Amino acid sequence: MNIIVLGSGIIGISTAWWLREAGHDVTVIDRECGPAQGATRANGGQVSVSYSEPWASPQAPLKLARWLFKEDAPLLFRPRLDTRQWRWGAMFLRECLPARLSANVGAMLRLSEYSRQTLQFMRRELGIEYNHLERGILNFYRDQNELDSSQKMADIMRDFGVDRRVVTTEEIISIEPALAPMRDRIVGGDYTSEDESGDAYLFTCALAERARDAGVQFMYSTRVCRLLAADGRIQGAEVVGADGLYHTVGGDAFVAALGAHTPQLVTPLGVACEVYPTKGYSASFRVLEAEAAPTVSLTDGAHKVVYTRLGDQLRMAGTAELAGYSRALNTIRCENMLRQAQELFPTALDFDNVQFWSGLRPSTPSNVPLIGKTSIQNLYLNTGHGTLGWTMGAGSGRALADLMSGQQPKPEFPFLG
Repeated sequence: MNIIVLGSGIIGISTAWWLREAGHDVTVIDRECGPAQGATRANGGQVSVSYSEPWASPQAPLKLARWLFKEDAPLLFRPRLDTRQWRWGAMFLRECLPARLSANVGAMLRLSEYSRQTLQFMRRELGIEYNHLERGILNFYRDQNELDSSQKMADIMRDFGVDRRVVTTEEIISIEPALAPMRDRIVGGDYTSEDESGDAYLFTCALAERARDAGVQFMYSTRVCRLLAADGRIQGAEVVGADGLYHTVGGDAFVAALGAHTPQLVTPLGVACEVYPTKGYSASFRVLEAEAAPTVSLTDGAHKVVYTRLGDQLRMAGTAELAGYSRALNTIRCENMLRQAQELFPTALDFDNVQFWSGLRPSTPSNVPLIGKTSIQNLYLNTGHGTLGWTMGAGSGRALADLMSGQQPKPEFPFLG
């Protein structure tokens, strides 16, 4: 088949790679000048299989009510005159029902585990370097009540076979000595040795180059205006190219992997796509004192932020805003992140030259992504991965390529179609 993949983040590029591996002719279209310029560009770097937790849980509504309108809250809901936002919020509350939790966790975990195995396979076979580390993820808490509350979800994960080991303060310092100055303020946490970290941007760019060498065609600086549907099929994609002119790109099948922008393209066709942008932030610091900066990827449970070593940089990422499609930086949230990093690692980082960034995570109400065939015969979705695009990316692309090639994907997952 001649397949058009719309989007060149980790999801789109992984999909294109595995489709080409299956023998298809593949063209990738993206409005940016190169791959991985959206939510993939500067994310938190964690391949966090053992923390594949949905935001929607029985405890979530109370937390959200407590955080409402607080500018520095880990999750900020900024109400808008947007029916999609309110519909998404109502569906999110439904997913918070206890009966929904186990199914969502199970689906996310199975896809995440499959994706990590796929990422490891690709790393070995393709020799891609992306500052990856295999030192686990350490989640620490400063408040005993927060720690106790976190273990309710951790227990559910353990029921699915996840090895989230509870650790004491001294064990935390032993695992990551850079946290020693915080010893008196840390009450405990949990640790997963099998999790990994690495630079999603470097990996995606390298994979795009290998895909090009394998015959995948790329159309960058090309904006998809609409999909042209007739007789229950997509006949082509109307695009504006780098030359500023309109073109129609035809194909046998189309994959919408445009992250948070996917609904804007497929909803006019009557395709259900309950994805809404949740803006996340990151801050990248140059490491000045290597021994004072962490090498184990960390999650600060109180502030809902992560710290990941990426070569000679430390990437801090987290928080979320449900506030539409703006990527404008919130000064209060940026300053708050800077203070948190200074508190943890006062001498380790170059705080004078921090690089702030924001990206729009494509989030479903359940946090379970949308992967598979739509109501339109030759249109497929691969979107809605939320905070886990890097964790689930390689496996999502491989699974969808299997589906489109008439094969049964390996992970047990509620695929569309």
